[in-house]
Amino acid sequence: MTPPIQIFLPHGDPSGIRMAEITTRTVRVFDVPRSLLSGFLSMAEASQVGLYFLFGGDSEDGVSCYIGQSGNVGGRLKQHVAGKEFWERAIVAVSLTNTWTDTHVGFMEWEAISRALQAARYPLLNGNAASNRHTPAPLEADCNEYLETISLLTATLGYPALESIRKDAHDSPNEVAAERLYLRQSGCQADADPTSEGLVVLAGSVGNSRPRPSAPKSIIRGRQSLIERGIAEVHGEQLIMALDHLFSSPSQAAAILVGGSVNGRDSWKNSAGQSVNEIEADVVAKTVTSPDIMLSGTPSTF
Repeated sequence: MTPPIQIFLPHGDPSGIRMAEITTRTVRVFDVPRSLLSGFLSMAEASQVGLYFLFGGDSEDGVSCYIGQSGNVGGRLKQHVAGKEFWERAIVAVSLTNTWTDTHVGFMEWEAISRALQAARYPLLNGNAASNRHTPAPLEADCNEYLETISLLTATLGYPALESIRKDAHDSPNEVAAERLYLRQSGCQADADPTSEGLVVLAGSVGNSRPRPSAPKSIIRGRQSLIERGIAEVHGEQLIMALDHLFSSPSQAAAILVGGSVNGRDSWKNSAGQSVNEIEADVVAKTVTSPDIMLSGTPSTF
């Protein structure tokens, strides 16, 4: 069982810089809005060796990610203010004991890029993949342990770049999340698993290769992004998912596959033919309400 995660507000502002850590581990992660970078630079940790993630991008194309490392992480972020325009937030990981070396973060950068590419949650903007420099086995084991903590803390802060999209499919106590869904309309033959984060459309699912003339630009650009990243492929009249992919909602998933706006909560159905709306309504209707719930300040009587 993972020990409790603690999140601190060093400047007392919930929308400002945040720090996250697990009390029994030696990793601290900072969530730094670009506009507040100067606040982070004034902290002692800014001069440490660190691993960092930059997030940002056009609202229609979605959030992109860049992964890097530096012997002076604050100094490197200052360089990225002038050199990289896309990012709006930096997630920075440092050692609480200040014992990381260039070898540590060099390996962690390489491994983090590998994991982020495999997870395929965000378009990765690392033009040249980091090299896997020689790392002694004991140090490599330590780095992998640090990365597990970094992955958990970055996900807690809202940026699960290293987390597999499949980790909680079919592993939820929620009946809706445990039920496979199918899209069988407008030429689509797609299967998906709902999770707590959205809808995972499975590899091999088929959509339409050509978007509708009325398709919003966001759908066209979203489809093109999946193709460029190798997540989807065009074969004749079909758009085929080459990899499992997490969409934020049933409607987003259906729109990408159909090639136009569509109500995914009605279009995705289970094996019994129930839509997402109908499945959720059925689950809620079967839920037993606790007799301890207070209504308008008065104890309920059951």
